[in-house]
Amino acid sequence: MTVEHDAAPRIRTPDQRLRVFVSSTLRELETERRAARGSIERLRLAPVMFELGARPHPPQDLYRAYLEQSDVFVGIYGESYGWVAPGEEISGLEDEYRLAPRGMPRLIYIRQSGKREERLDALIDRIRSDDTASYKSFTSPEELAELVESDLATLLAERFDSSRTGAGAIMNASQVLSRVPAAFTRLIGRDREVADVSARLAEGQTRLLTLLGPGGIGKSRLAIAVAEAASEFFPDGTVFVPLENVLEPDLLLPTIGYALGIRDTAEVPLETRLSLALDGRRMLIVLDNFEQLVEAAPVLVGLYSIAPQATFLVTSRAVLRIRGERVFEVPTLATHDPASPDSVPRSLDSPAVELFTERARAVKPDFEVTETNGAAVAGICRVLQGLPLAIELAAARMRVLTPSAILQRLDKQLPLLVDSSRDLPERQRTLRSTIEWSTGLLRESERLLLFDLGVFSHGFTLDSVEKIGVGRPWHGTAVDGLAALVDSSLAAQQDIDGESVFSLLATVREYAIGQLQARGDEDRMRAAHARLYVQLALREAPRLGGPDQRSAVARLNLERSNLRSGVRYLIDVGDFATAADVAWKLYLFWWIGGYLSEIALWMQELLDLGGDKEPYPRAVALYYVLWKRMFGTQNPETIEGFCEASELFARVGDDMGSSMALATAGLAQVTTGDSDLDLAAERLWRGAEGFRQAGARWGEVLILVALGRLEWIRGHDADALSMFRRALDASVAGGEEFTSTIATHHLARALLTSGQVDDARRVFAEGMAVSLSLDHDEGIAYSLEGLCAIAAIDGDVDRAGVLAGAAAAIRKRTGQHDAPAFVFHTRFLDDLTNAGNATALRAAIDRGTEYGTREAADYALSGVGMTVRERGARSADAAALGAGFTRTDARAGNG
Repeated sequence: MTVEHDAAPRIRTPDQRLRVFVSSTLRELETERRAARGSIERLRLAPVMFELGARPHPPQDLYRAYLEQSDVFVGIYGESYGWVAPGEEISGLEDEYRLAPRGMPRLIYIRQSGKREERLDALIDRIRSDDTASYKSFTSPEELAELVESDLATLLAERFDSSRTGAGAIMNASQVLSRVPAAFTRLIGRDREVADVSARLAEGQTRLLTLLGPGGIGKSRLAIAVAEAASEFFPDGTVFVPLENVLEPDLLLPTIGYALGIRDTAEVPLETRLSLALDGRRMLIVLDNFEQLVEAAPVLVGLYSIAPQATFLVTSRAVLRIRGERVFEVPTLATHDPASPDSVPRSLDSPAVELFTERARAVKPDFEVTETNGAAVAGICRVLQGLPLAIELAAARMRVLTPSAILQRLDKQLPLLVDSSRDLPERQRTLRSTIEWSTGLLRESERLLLFDLGVFSHGFTLDSVEKIGVGRPWHGTAVDGLAALVDSSLAAQQDIDGESVFSLLATVREYAIGQLQARGDEDRMRAAHARLYVQLALREAPRLGGPDQRSAVARLNLERSNLRSGVRYLIDVGDFATAADVAWKLYLFWWIGGYLSEIALWMQELLDLGGDKEPYPRAVALYYVLWKRMFGTQNPETIEGFCEASELFARVGDDMGSSMALATAGLAQVTTGDSDLDLAAERLWRGAEGFRQAGARWGEVLILVALGRLEWIRGHDADALSMFRRALDASVAGGEEFTSTIATHHLARALLTSGQVDDARRVFAEGMAVSLSLDHDEGIAYSLEGLCAIAAIDGDVDRAGVLAGAAAAIRKRTGQHDAPAFVFHTRFLDDLTNAGNATALRAAIDRGTEYGTREAADYALSGVGMTVRERGARSADAAALGAGFTRTDARAGNG
């Protein structure tokens, strides 16, 4: 199957999943949509499913925005042509097909039927004559699922093949991790601002530009538009860093690191990793909602040195007042023609009226501004002073009110509401009053739901809302209530990995919290919120160390902002035991995600507040704080502290915690240069045995790997090899994937350095497969380096250089570099250089740095007989294959 793709290749970050837009009628093909989605997700791609649940935005705006951010178009057609909206000539189904860019691969699937609507038949006839689309028929959802999965895998393989022949890579490492958020609607009335801000950024003289303005004026939306418009000036890409839920100044750098894909495990200072990742990169870093972190503003001055070629675009309600800052005050939207301020006809051409009209059509598609209602529409925009959010809130009421009715209510109620909050700046009073007016139109249960939602941080699920609603006046009405809030533009909804996730805008959340405070309900609701996320943590924690690890991590990540605010509340109210329990039970989640610095910050605060009077909270807090201090220091008190934590855990009956702290004391001896390595090994051994007895095989794996590295440092290569084999066996027994990649890569390196090249080749390939399935960049880099060394042994200069360059690019982007004692592939590259291949090798390395992660992985796997089409199946069996290999070798006397 071949689909032409004549557009320029998209520059993509190595970690980003390809987005597959699925077009079909909704109810008619609901089962088929679920089948297609399952196929897309099994390939680790991202389905983009347009649903009518995103009600605040016109449907056409939504699928336009979705299509612009998608990479592949999948059309599924049955019998229905679909709904034709009033004033439109074609259905949304046909419009989606027409809007798909010609350069986008289009895969069309037609359900066999003898009773198709005439207009759909005509559309299908046009598709069949379109040489840029591939189409097939199907009879059942099961057959469709198989076709979609097979065709997407083939399409990806062809893209990878073409990238290696010079057609351009489908993924490229030149762009950073976080995409600029999707803009679901057209930006109105901001052309001049976008041009002005983009021009300032293009000058190259501005290190930090702050978009300043009150809540609701559109700072974030303007920043998104500027990031897109100015992308040509930042060849190394843009990273978008949301800060709305980050309250501690010390978390600014870790949050920037998360957005860049840098796992902060404390083994290397985060500043060092950021410096390595950003060195030489001309990029734009957008920091959104900075106002609650103004105390951390001086940290940005330090980033000037860490990232000398990066530019920072900040949105804030307050000026940062630091060296290098330039400020752009975001204005309101014009509501009239300054040359003729009293002219209603001219006011109707203003951006404010245009915004009201477009948002009104989202809830009332046939709305038009006429001679009859024009004066009222212009009056609404003037009363609301051109504040975009206030205008959107008013327009959302067009479902049930006319413009005249809205204006009449605003004229009557707004002055009273504004007078009640005279301590606020004028524009802020207007916005707050508009929110209050809008909530006044809700049912009582919907209004109370909104107030209670104020305790949630950005990103919460329907399930969480329903759980917190038990016993509240709105209990049992969460679905309808959320729909009403979304309809009213007071809440936003998006689909993340098949889950509906909701959020309140910051200004709406502030209003809701104010209402809870006024009613005396804030403490009660914050406590209920904390209990809810404690329950989530304790429910998901047991799944982190076994075969359900991936889904558990995904579930916790979905609401990590609320987990964070829940723990913050527990510490604030002095519930140190529960806060420590959540921190400890989720250790594996924090470690996998690179969030340990954040937890260490909370635990230090717990200690500072006297929360260490009881043994368990003290043990947990000591462990996290000492872990962050351990690397790069030579302080024996660190080792003593871990031993104390081990004793405290033992005192409260937490055998696994005791084992972990004791083993970490041994690791601390190694990292701090303690000469008593025998004692270090003994502590590690006792820790591994404790984990094994507790059934926590993930911990046993990590400690066995640490023991293997210790033996390697001591020159005991055979003992190191044995440890790595045992570690892989333990990971297979536990069924946990993340640590299995660590064990696999260490085993492969030990095999290679012991001369077992063919076995090393196979194990490196299997480790690559599992790392790819987990999007584990560091694991992929290890495999690339291993297969690079093997290519060098084989005398393949070009392959060795390309793989070395690709691995170096990953390590630079993530800031993750192995300890010098364990960097092994460079010695094999040195052999090629010494053999007279320096020029060819350097050229190949340079080419490799341009490869994206998955492009490089496919190239590496092709050298061992594994293609992208086989990779998914092989990754599922990788751990089992690796375990079979190690057990065979053990029987041969090497284990």
